[in-house]
Amino acid sequence: MTEEFKNVFKDAAKDFKLPKYNEIPSVGLYLEQTAKYISEINYNGEPMITGSMISNYVKKGLISNPVKKQYSRDQIAYLIFIAMAKCVLSMEDIKLLIEMQKQSYSNEIAYNYLVEEFENVVGYVFGLKDEMETIGRNNHEVKIMLRNLIITVAHKAYLDVCFKYYRNKE
Repeated sequence: MTEEFKNVFKDAAKDFKLPKYNEIPSVGLYLEQTAKYISEINYNGEPMITGSMISNYVKKGLISNPVKKQYSRDQIAYLIFIAMAKCVLSMEDIKLLIEMQKQSYSNEIAYNYLVEEFENVVGYVFGLKDEMETIGRNNHEVKIMLRNLIITVAHKAYLDVCFKYYRNKE
C-alpha cells in the first residue's frame, strides 16, 4: 500500500465521526434542518437522508411523529442510525433491530454504544489501529448484531473510499 493510499484512508477515517448523544441538538429541529444536520455527518458529501426519506420513516413507524413539526434528540439519533444502516440492511431489518434495542437498552445507551463501536471499527478497518477492541463475552445479542452491522458498514465505507480514490486517479 502506497503512502498516498494510506493517507487517503487516514483522511477519510477522520471524517467518520458520529456525534455523541449529548452532542445531538437538544432543541427540536424541523424536517429540513434535521435532514441537513444528519447529511453533514456523512463522509463523502452525498446526502445520507432527505426530508422525504424522514417523512417515509415516520409513516413506516421507524420513528415517532415529530412534535409540533420538530424532531427530538432521540428521533435524530434513530435517524442517524437508519441513515448509516440503510446501505446494508432492509428497512424491515432496521425496524426489527430498533424494536429489539428498545426492549434492551435506553436510546441514549444504545446510541452511545453505536458511536463508540463505530469509532472502534472504523479505526481498525481503515488501518489506523492494529486491532479492534473486543466486546465482552456476555454481551446481549442486540449488541452483537449491532457490532456486526457496524463492521459491514465500515467495510462498505472502506470500499467506497477505494473506488472514489481510483476513479479520481483516472
